Amino acid sequence: MSESVEHVLIVGAGLAGLRAAEELRRGGYTGELTLLGDENRAPYDRPPLSKQYVRGETDDTALRPAEFYDEQRITLRLGATATGVDTTARRVRLADGSDLGYDALVIATGLRPRRIPGLPEVSGVHVLRSHADAAGLRAHLGSARQAVIVGAGFIGCELAASFRSRGLAVTIVEPQPTPLYAALGAAVGALVTRLHESEGVEVRCGTGVESLVTEGDSVIGVRLADGTRIDADLVVIGIGSVPAADWLADSGIPLAAPADGGGVLTDETGRTTVPGVWAVGDVAAWPHAAGRNKRVEHWTNAGEQARILAAALLGGEPAGETQVPYVWSDQYDMKIQVLGLPGLADEIRIVEDRGRKFLAHYLRAGELVAVVGASMVGKVMKARAELAANLRPRADIS
Repeated sequence: MSESVEHVLIVGAGLAGLRAAEELRRGGYTGELTLLGDENRAPYDRPPLSKQYVRGETDDTALRPAEFYDEQRITLRLGATATGVDTTARRVRLADGSDLGYDALVIATGLRPRRIPGLPEVSGVHVLRSHADAAGLRAHLGSARQAVIVGAGFIGCELAASFRSRGLAVTIVEPQPTPLYAALGAAVGALVTRLHESEGVEVRCGTGVESLVTEGDSVIGVRLADGTRIDADLVVIGIGSVPAADWLADSGIPLAAPADGGGVLTDETGRTTVPGVWAVGDVAAWPHAAGRNKRVEHWTNAGEQARILAAALLGGEPAGETQVPYVWSDQYDMKIQVLGLPGLADEIRIVEDRGRKFLAHYLRAGELVAVVGASMVGKVMKARAELAANLRPRADIS
């Protein structure tokens, strides 16, 4: 280490924060290690929330058993919200008026869900990000009959599949031309539309929600921008998330512009330009293969970044090869896998289409930069070596 680090404070007790703590211990760090989280719950896995948990198939989403934290000498500070940081004094301010000192600060605060401005706060309208959000949604699911999901990203599509498995009538409303349009493009989005329609979901694209229809303090429907009214006793707003970085506004820690996706700007190891401050996971804008800094909201990305960050913080080099970005989504009986960076592509080719199974190649200047497949596990993973050769990040935090 280039400086004495007796206390590492990780703000954010989600997957990225936990993985950073684990990697620091694995790398030989023996000093004080604090994991600070604003929820009153130890680190848990988010992907099951929209699937197994909301359907009532599991209650266990913990990433590690309770005894793990004592064994690894990780101090959990839960229910504690960071409100600011003094990077000169190296102290993080908390909502209760107290503060915590650090030698190295790792920012891992993740995301918060977007809301639609002007919509009233009424019963039956949900977002899904936290465990508490999922618990509220699961409780409502037992009495609901008609659901409208606003936003057809991965979470919205997964919830549509989960709701259909419970027998609800489901309508997806998406302003873009297809589901998953922003992530995967129109060609694959059309295949996802076909999948959901075959399961009885009504997919309404190219329009948004203008207002809620309410009765008393409960939602009974939504009115779309095209004038259509859809009855609903359950509405989920799933229009994406923004980095939880508001608490850093006056800190001097460099942040990307909202137009560029926001987040904490770092180098290729997660280090910011402020001494002793690092960032990892969904809130962190690391150098990207596109030649600029960009946040990557992938489950596997959090672990890969944590490995690199911990090695750099400890003054070494990360062991092993850099992983190709990977994300998956379970919808009905299908696993949709995304390997690589589809956003870099200038051409999309559907190379196989067998109904509920398909495979797409994403090319940039003729080179493969991503593969997307539905129930094509072997063919997707076979492309890993080629993608690793084609995707080499370039450091640029200007």
